[in-house]
Amino acid sequence: MVNADLIRDLGRPDLYEAAADALVTLGTDGVKQLVREVMDAESPVDWRPVTAVLRRIGDAGFDSLLQGLVSASTEESRKRVGFAFSQLGLAVLDRYTAALAHPVPLVRRQAVRGIEHCGEAGRSAAALLPLLGDPDQEVARQAQDTLIRTGEHVIPLLRRVRERGPGRQRARALTVLAELGGEPALSRADTAAIERLIRIKLPDDRPEPLWACWNYWMAVPGGDQAGIMRTLGLTDPRPVTFALGNDIVDADGHGCDTDEHTGYERVFVTPELAGWTLVLGAWCDPHGQERREDVLRLCTELSARYGQAQAYYYGGQGDGSAWLVAEHGTVIRRYGETGEAEDELLTLGKPLPYERTRRTELGLHPDWEAAQESEDDEDEWRWTAHDLAPDIARSLGAASPLDLAADTPSRGTGVIALTPYGVAHGVPAGAYRI
Repeated sequence: MVNADLIRDLGRPDLYEAAADALVTLGTDGVKQLVREVMDAESPVDWRPVTAVLRRIGDAGFDSLLQGLVSASTEESRKRVGFAFSQLGLAVLDRYTAALAHPVPLVRRQAVRGIEHCGEAGRSAAALLPLLGDPDQEVARQAQDTLIRTGEHVIPLLRRVRERGPGRQRARALTVLAELGGEPALSRADTAAIERLIRIKLPDDRPEPLWACWNYWMAVPGGDQAGIMRTLGLTDPRPVTFALGNDIVDADGHGCDTDEHTGYERVFVTPELAGWTLVLGAWCDPHGQERREDVLRLCTELSARYGQAQAYYYGGQGDGSAWLVAEHGTVIRRYGETGEAEDELLTLGKPLPYERTRRTELGLHPDWEAAQESEDDEDEWRWTAHDLAPDIARSLGAASPLDLAADTPSRGTGVIALTPYGVAHGVPAGAYRI
């Protein structure tokens, strides 16, 4: 029996090294008690130093933690012992690989994590491929996500699965290929199959709310999708469902400002919706420094041709609002409240009727002037305007992507199109809903 004080000493920086050495020397005699300590959510000792000792002990630590995974009776204990099991390192890589065939799904899932934590030495994808077809969906998803993080060197193996099977691995193999390399990583047969599936779904496709963490869109009256794209300089349109268009826009928004891509490479151009065509994507941002002047110019040109054009930003996580309204070739209004110091520099034109109405409802003067505004009045308006973009769109009669529903009148087919950024730099890889 291991002295309990020795385990408690692992939680004391001044005694840790001596206690760890003593426990390692005891070897298998103390392993079970160490694993019980890991599994005990009430233990005063952090599980991480205990795990470090088990890693040094080696095979006996692996076996006891594996048994802990099988026997753990609470979610917390499964979480704790799973973390420890997956951190044992390269010395037990062969044991992790063997555990991929264990009958308990939790063991298989944590073995995948353990292999990933072995780093470069553990990145032999061949052992993980069978788990793409695992009957337990959590295990299959863990294998899928690990292979995505493994890197592009697994692409040939995944292509072989797509070509030759087994069939149960093929669906997730396609997902991993798309995430790693995008369309260039897919075979012609896979690309054709995806395009065929889109064509099959399109006749029954109905509008759905288009929502992202950061929402950027332009709204143009009418249904001249081709003419709007020509004016904006968009190219290579490809038909998509609403689900696919929204997934691409949302994913691109989260991928902004990486070394390779900006998030401005492509947009979703909707069919005509309740008398309006929407263009969605970060490229439509009327507020950010990178795009604001070009979006202003493009909306001005669109309004000269179609009578009106609007652009909006709405942060779905409370990140502010901005709107730009142009009519007959003239900017009527541009305004934003995002908490940034430069928001005031963005303002153009006079307040819109709806802005004046909201100020009146708040008990504020409909036309605000800095000299007449109290600090409290300014704060109240700024917090209100922070969430105002969707209401501005509704007040102007424009279709809002946030309000779309299956019964929204729709005519035509939505497309994903390349912006000039996309033509110059290509598009990011990714797997999306269809």
